[in-house]
Amino acid sequence: MAKALYGHLGGQDFLMSAELNRLRRRVQDLENEVERLRSTENVLHALDRDDLVLVTDSDMAELAPALT
Repeated sequence: MAKALYGHLGGQDFLMSAELNRLRRRVQDLENEVERLRSTENVLHALDRDDLVLVTDSDMAELAPALT
């Protein structure tokens, strides 16, 4: 009976199967990208913020030699 119903519903559509496989690969690629971005974010958060040096425009003016 199941075979009869399967045949009645059109069987396996190869175009739909190919599209489904393509979408599954795309989802896997996106999941891998999310994991890569999360690991990069974790590394950035692990940096000690005291090690970062912020340079402002006024600091640059003091550091830059005067052009005369």
